[in-house]
Amino acid sequence: MAYADSIACRKISCANQIPQSLASEQLCLDHFLDEAFTRTDEALQRSRAGRPVDAAALEAMLADSLTIVTSLDDQTEHSEEQRDRMLELLLILANLHEHVAHGTVPVMRMA
Repeated sequence: MAYADSIACRKISCANQIPQSLASEQLCLDHFLDEAFTRTDEALQRSRAGRPVDAAALEAMLADSLTIVTSLDDQTEHSEEQRDRMLELLLILANLHEHVAHGTVPVMRMA
C-alpha cells in the first residue's frame, strides 16, 4: 500500500500510517472503516424506520465505496480483518444502493 508521507491519522493516539487513498481524509484504514460503517448504519436505521436517507449522505457512501475499491486494488497486503471489513461494507453499500435504485428506500433531495 502506498502511504502518505509523514501524515499521521487524525484520531487521537493513533500511530497507524495513512494510505495514499485516504490522505485527504487524514485517517488510517481502520478509522476510515469505522466512520464509513457508522455512516452506513445511520442510513440503514433511517431507511428501516421509513425515514428518507439524505442524498448527500448517499453520495458520501458512494465515495466510501470507491475508496474501498481503490484500497483493495492497490496490491498491498491488508490484514484479514481489514479485508473482511472492506468486503462487508462494500456488500452493505451495494445492497443499500440497490434498494435506493428500486425506490424501496426514500431519498431526501435538497431543492
